[in-house]
Amino acid sequence: MTRKAFGLMGAIFIILIVSFMLIITLKYARIGAKHTVDTYTKEQAELFMQSAIEMALLQISDFNRSNGKCLKIVHVSDQRGRFTVDINITKYYLNSSLSDCDRVQVINTPQSEGMVLMDVMLESNISNGANGKQVRIFRRTMQKP
Repeated sequence: MTRKAFGLMGAIFIILIVSFMLIITLKYARIGAKHTVDTYTKEQAELFMQSAIEMALLQISDFNRSNGKCLKIVHVSDQRGRFTVDINITKYYLNSSLSDCDRVQVINTPQSEGMVLMDVMLESNISNGANGKQVRIFRRTMQKP
């Protein structure tokens, strides 16, 4: 009689161990999947931010500075509404000054002529269902348009 009860207890114990191992496996699989989605979203955000910087450089090159003004802010958002980038052009490094632009740093080095210092802030739109999590990236960069 005690042997049958022992077999039932052993079977219940083995079922508990197997279920515990399955729960741990599912938990790590969920963590791995979330990490993959978060990494994918961050990589897409980085690529979009680099594209926005290139777009800002194109706008700076095309901007008409003949009236003495300079481009100060560029706002870029993607077509699907996932990311927005705000680019604040903090300094223009030029040989001459622009009369209405307070962001010009006059320099005498031809290598740095035309460089711009930009503060770039990317934010993801959390209400967009395609984003895995909130992404916010700040980068300060010097570029030459």
